[in-house]
Amino acid sequence: MAISNKFYGLGVSHIANGAVDWDTDTIKASLHTVTYTPNQDTHDFFDDVTNELSGGGYAQIALTTKTRTYDAATNEVRLDADDIVFATFTGTFRYLVFRKARGGAASADEIIGYVDFGADETVTAGTFTAQLDATGAYKFTVA
Repeated sequence: MAISNKFYGLGVSHIANGAVDWDTDTIKASLHTVTYTPNQDTHDFFDDVTNELSGGGYAQIALTTKTRTYDAATNEVRLDADDIVFATFTGTFRYLVFRKARGGAASADEIIGYVDFGADETVTAGTFTAQLDATGAYKFTVA
C-alpha cells in the first residue's frame, strides 16, 4: 500500500499568507471515505471536503505537540505533530485531511493537506493510529 502526504496548493497559500499558523492554531485531522476526491488545485476550505466518516464512535482529532523546525543539513522546513490516535470507532476510510479549525462554519476552516492511504482502511470497534513521519508530516525544501 502506497501512503502519500500531499499539500493542497491553496493550503500552502494559507500558510504563506499567515492565515494558518501550524504551531499555534488548532489543527484537526478528519477521516474521509474513498468517495471523496481530493483536488489539490481548487479545494481551499473544509466545505470542499466531502464524505467524512460519521457515527460508529468516530470523532475528529486535534493535533498535539505541533512543531515547525528547519533542518539546515537537508534545507527542509518541517511541520510535525504527535501521531494521531482515533480511539474506539468503526468505519472504512481512505483519506486523512488536515485543516485549521476555527470553531464555526466549515467554509471558514482552511484546509492544509491530506494523507492518501492508497486503499481503504477498515477499523471495527478499534483504534487507528496515523503515524506521522519522524522527520515531519509535511516538508518544504528550500532550493
